[in-house]
Amino acid sequence: MEHSAASDTPETPDTPEAPPSEYDSSTDEDGESLLFSAIVGAIASIVLSPLPGSTILGGALAGYLTGTDRDVGVKSGALSGLFVSLIAVVLGFVVLGFFSIFAIAAPNTGFGLGILGLALIVLVGLAAILLYTVGLGALGGYLGAYLHEEFA
Repeated sequence: MEHSAASDTPETPDTPEAPPSEYDSSTDEDGESLLFSAIVGAIASIVLSPLPGSTILGGALAGYLTGTDRDVGVKSGALSGLFVSLIAVVLGFVVLGFFSIFAIAAPNTGFGLGILGLALIVLVGLAAILLYTVGLGALGGYLGAYLHEEFA
């Protein structure tokens, strides 16, 4: 009397299903992707740039679009701020290049920063831009995800 073990037990898949918290976090429950919401937030930050704290508003929009997960909201806001900082860095190099022409063409007055001084100014300026845009964008992303959780 042969008895098969397959007929007694129901088939189970070899790989267990992942719990909902381990799903791909690049999209939220509404289907908005992290990259899309970050780009929308960056565009909003650039459009609102005459207002103080525009990176917070752009990050909040990006965080709101990603949904109620605050970690993803922070990532989206920080990525939005990073996109804004890329624009700021390009504009900063254009302005620095423009004023460098005047510094080179000026008569020798005995005052000059030299290459190391100029590099120091560029690095401090870059750090300030990144701290302002990415940091405040991440703060806005957290607030946007919180607002989505509370009011949507």
